[in-house]
Amino acid sequence: MVTTAARRPVSKAAPGIPRRGRRSPLASAALHATLVVASVTAVFPVLWVFLTSLKPPSYATTTDFFKETTFENYTKLLRDTPFLTWFGNSLLIAGLTTVLGVFVAATTGYAVSRFRFPGKRGLMWTLLITQMFPVAVLIVPIYNIMAGLGLLNNPAGLVITYLTIAVPFCAWMMKGFFDTIPMEIDESGQVDGLTPFGTFFRLILPLAKPGLAVTAFYSFITAWGEVAYASAFMVGDENLTLAGGLQKFVNQYGAQWGPMTAASVLIAVPAALVFLFAQRHLVTGMSAGAVKG
Repeated sequence: MVTTAARRPVSKAAPGIPRRGRRSPLASAALHATLVVASVTAVFPVLWVFLTSLKPPSYATTTDFFKETTFENYTKLLRDTPFLTWFGNSLLIAGLTTVLGVFVAATTGYAVSRFRFPGKRGLMWTLLITQMFPVAVLIVPIYNIMAGLGLLNNPAGLVITYLTIAVPFCAWMMKGFFDTIPMEIDESGQVDGLTPFGTFFRLILPLAKPGLAVTAFYSFITAWGEVAYASAFMVGDENLTLAGGLQKFVNQYGAQWGPMTAASVLIAVPAALVFLFAQRHLVTGMSAGAVKG
C-alpha cells in the first residue's frame, strides 16, 4: 500500500555534538562543581560557629575542632549569664510583632485589593516610600518619638518600631496575593449574607495561607534578628534582647568566643523552626504576591 504522506527523515546529531537541551559532560561537571563550592561556602560559617561552640576557651581561635569537645560553653551561658531573660524578651517581642504584623498586613492588603477609597493610591505610595529609608536615617527620629511616648526600654516600643519595618513590605505582598483570588468568592459570600469582615475571615484567609506564611516569617525574622533599634532602645540586662545581649560578650579587651558562639547557635534554632514550619508556603506565597502590584 502506497501512502501519499512522505515520511520525514529522522535527523541524527553528528557524533560528538550534544543534542539541544542536553549539557555536555564537561558543562555538567562544571555546574556540579560550582554548586558544591556554593553549598560549602554557605554552610561553612554556620558549621564553624557550631564547632567553635563545642571547644574549650583555650582552643576557641584554633582549628582543633574535635579536640576536647565539651558543652561547657552552653552550661556557662545558661547558668552564669542572663541569656534566658534575653531569649524571653526577644521571643515576646518577635511573637507580638509576628501576630500584629500578619493581622495589619493582611487587612491592609485586602482593603487595598478589594475596595476603592480616597487616598488609596497615596497609601500605597506611602507604604512603598517607607522602604527607601535606611536604619541610620530613621533611628534618631524614631528614638525621639519613642522617648516622647515613654516607650523607651519598653517592649511595646520595639514592637511598634518593627511593625513600621515589616508591615509596608508585607502589605504590598498581601495585596498582590489577594489580587490573585477571584472576586467571585467575595460576591458569593455577600450572597450568603456575610459581612465584608465575615467574607475576609471565613472565605479569603483560608485561601491566603501561603501569603500569610511569608508575612509571618518575614515579620518574625525582622524582629528576631534586628540589632540597631534593639541596642539603641533597650538598656539593662533585664530589658535587653538577644541582639543587645550578644554585645556583652565583646569588649575592648577581647571577645568571649565560647559563650558567644553557643548563644549564636541557640539563637538560630527558633529562626530555623519558623522557617521549617513556613517553607512549604514560602515559594508559593512570594511568587503569587509578585504577580500583581
